[in-house]
Amino acid sequence: MVAFSFDIPYEHEFGHRGFSHSFFFAAITALLGACAHRWLHSSFGVAFGFLFLAAASHGVLDTFTNGGLGIALFWPWSDERYFARYQLIEVSPIGISYFLSWWGVRVILSELRWVWLPCALVGIGSRIIFKWLIK
Repeated sequence: MVAFSFDIPYEHEFGHRGFSHSFFFAAITALLGACAHRWLHSSFGVAFGFLFLAAASHGVLDTFTNGGLGIALFWPWSDERYFARYQLIEVSPIGISYFLSWWGVRVILSELRWVWLPCALVGIGSRIIFKWLIK
């Protein structure tokens, strides 16, 4: 979204859903964040892995949205933008006034259904399995 304020076109590699949604960017972000691993009371590897998954998941989840021009997952090696085979998640509108409309409500309900509910189920299931294995 910052790119729009600098008049960078949406389809440019530095435009919306470009380099900042790539696995490369996720790795750099995770590397920088993991440098604070001692402050986080964690190992470097655990911190890097967690932060990489958190950052990379944003781009991957955006491939499941039903709008835009796709995601540049493999930038800087490729400028090609990708969509998942199934685009189940409603694309979020750009601009607060649009987000505070029925379109925004549809987006929130779509994300609850396709992102947050499955994540909660995986988290709860993992917790149950982990506790069962520890006994």
